Amino acid sequence: MPGQTDQVTKPGGQTTSGSIVRGTVVTMDAERTIIGNGAVVIDDDVITAVGPFEALRAKHPEHDVHGSPSDLLVPGYINGHQHLTGDRLIQSSIPDELAPGEAIFTWVVPIHGEHTGDDDELSATLTLAESLTNGITTTFEAGTVAHPERIKAAALRVGARLTVGTWGWDIEHGPFTGSVDEVLDRQRASLDLADGGLISSWVTLVGHDLMSDELVVSATELAREREVGMTFHLSPSTSDTESYLSNTGKAPLVHLDSLDILGPHLALGHGVHLDDDEVEIALRSGLAVVSCPWAYLRLGQGLSHRFRHYDLWKAGGRVALGCDSENAGDQVDGLRAAALFAGMAKDTQMDPTIFGAHEALELLTIKGAEALGISERVGSIEVGKQADLVVHDRTRVEWIPPSPDPVLQLVWGSDGRSVRDVFVAGQQVVSDGSVTALDVSALIDDAVAAGAALRKRSNVPAAARWPVQDS
Repeated sequence: MPGQTDQVTKPGGQTTSGSIVRGTVVTMDAERTIIGNGAVVIDDDVITAVGPFEALRAKHPEHDVHGSPSDLLVPGYINGHQHLTGDRLIQSSIPDELAPGEAIFTWVVPIHGEHTGDDDELSATLTLAESLTNGITTTFEAGTVAHPERIKAAALRVGARLTVGTWGWDIEHGPFTGSVDEVLDRQRASLDLADGGLISSWVTLVGHDLMSDELVVSATELAREREVGMTFHLSPSTSDTESYLSNTGKAPLVHLDSLDILGPHLALGHGVHLDDDEVEIALRSGLAVVSCPWAYLRLGQGLSHRFRHYDLWKAGGRVALGCDSENAGDQVDGLRAAALFAGMAKDTQMDPTIFGAHEALELLTIKGAEALGISERVGSIEVGKQADLVVHDRTRVEWIPPSPDPVLQLVWGSDGRSVRDVFVAGQQVVSDGSVTALDVSALIDDAVAAGAALRKRSNVPAAARWPVQDS
């Protein structure tokens, strides 16, 4: 029967040492090989073989088998920019018709300021659970976490691969702000949370015009000293350009380039409003840009005015995809972001030939991994890499009948809802669409209560544009 396994897996579906996962395999290797009725062999946490199912089954008769010939196997998706706290417990609650900037400083920042450690862990648990069920196996935290040790705990609980970050800004007033030394101490403590396994870490500043030159230079020195990546937000709207021009006389990246802080270690969140000189600087320096297209459309930030992310990609720049937050893009679904990126590229250039589903899937997997410096471990299905696999159920109605081009159908005709099983480092973390490590429904009451308490402490209203009448 389609969707069933050939052998019964061990209790909980989590033991995958000595397993075969079968289906049509989209490897994302250098040749972009796709293997019909293929299979992936997992031993411990790594991929040990990729090829035709019958041959691998004969060679490994003792291995458990997962999946069916109708399934589609792809590498785990990579979310390069995700706020794991702040928004989740009030998700899809910030109105979408607010003036520019109002959502951040009258809603998001006050909520962040009231987040407890328990709130951070609950919020991250829910976001990472949703991420996994939509096929996102690797998440990069965007750097607005008060208690990074608690989001690490959340990631380990659900089995997600996570790069940890924490607050980093030295403005006069704001939650978790501090002096340069205080911010760097917090960053060092966050970096120390890396465990060499699922948890890595990077230096995270808030960015925009909310970091002093001294802080960004010192944070860059820390990242280079510790040989880790670094990220901050820049130019999702025109306000950063206006501020930098007013304060320094230069566009944001032109000014930051003069501080010698740019390079391959850096991943900019957003970079929507870069001018021609800034695009050239981004390309020359080798920095990466993480595009979160749904956030810009939800907030009306002008992505379609000039799709700079396409310009960067076309010129060979490093580009990855992100989902941002639950009040800026809202859904944590990489396939939705990939499809939108492809559509924006076609539409803004008025040329359907320049970018398609296959390029979008690259950004969500191997090209995203390359941009974020993790392609030696994840991003493709190849021998020796970590066994991060996503299984899409092609017996669902949106897949019937199957297309002769599975990537085309995956990006344009499907989304995270067709994810049935997910493996991270060889462990099955999603089975039949549900996280294996916890019962998400058991967190509903806690999430509702925590969200209500956050609203009360922060004076953020629970409002609806069209009032809901109690029956």
